[in-house]
Amino acid sequence: MPELPEVETIVRSLAEGQGAGTSLLGRRVTRARVAWERTVAAPSAAAFVRRIRGQRVERAGRRGKFIVITLDQDTLLFHLRMSGDLLLGFASAPLGTHSRLQLHFDNGLQLSFQDPRKFGRAWLVAEPETVLGGLGPEPLGGLTPRRFHAMLAARNRQLKPLLLDQTFLAGLGNIYADEALWAARLHPLKPAHSVTKQEATKLLAGIRKVLREGIRRNGASIDWVYRGGDFQNYFNVYQRTDEPCLRCGTPISRTVVGQRGTHFCRKCQKPSK
Repeated sequence: MPELPEVETIVRSLAEGQGAGTSLLGRRVTRARVAWERTVAAPSAAAFVRRIRGQRVERAGRRGKFIVITLDQDTLLFHLRMSGDLLLGFASAPLGTHSRLQLHFDNGLQLSFQDPRKFGRAWLVAEPETVLGGLGPEPLGGLTPRRFHAMLAARNRQLKPLLLDQTFLAGLGNIYADEALWAARLHPLKPAHSVTKQEATKLLAGIRKVLREGIRRNGASIDWVYRGGDFQNYFNVYQRTDEPCLRCGTPISRTVVGQRGTHFCRKCQKPSK
């Protein structure tokens, strides 16, 4: 599933374009087509097609793992889930072999929501907070170490599943949680409420470091969906089972936490006593 750096990379491509005339900014929707009705979570597919026609794109942004496209009347949201992607190109026929939704713009540009496994969703809403309101703070925003420590201290949960909880912290996923915990030398099963102020500061710094590096490298291309990034070449623990820790040489371990594969160093990330 694309995480914050991958989503941020896609958002930047929508705003900046992928070639001459491919930026969405300032473009007006001339027509829309929903190929699979359940792709549109709200409103109905028919209402979506009617309502979005004629609206102009003002901004492209991100909230957590959501792509947020601000129109002159409504807000268009996408969540890519397991296999979603957004394709841009000049074409009248749907882009991609699994296009579930297409938007056509006044310069001939098409935005196609490609989603082979059909888990992704789109919303067209007047108030984006109706969808985004339950998300936790942005890790790259104004979150302070003091507030982050207070958030951890109030939770009686293990660190790894808590970091994946989007209501706790928005945007972090399996890859970057593993990398951040390694950077902070914290065991993935450590109880959140036992994290000290110093450890919380290191963890927040680790989260920000790996996310910024992921964005700088256009995300990680490790599955059959996301394309273009190379952060996978710089992993410290994720998918490096039995390879030597780059810090101490101990073979990287893999376990399952909350049904998610979890990678860590037994020596650098010792469990709480």
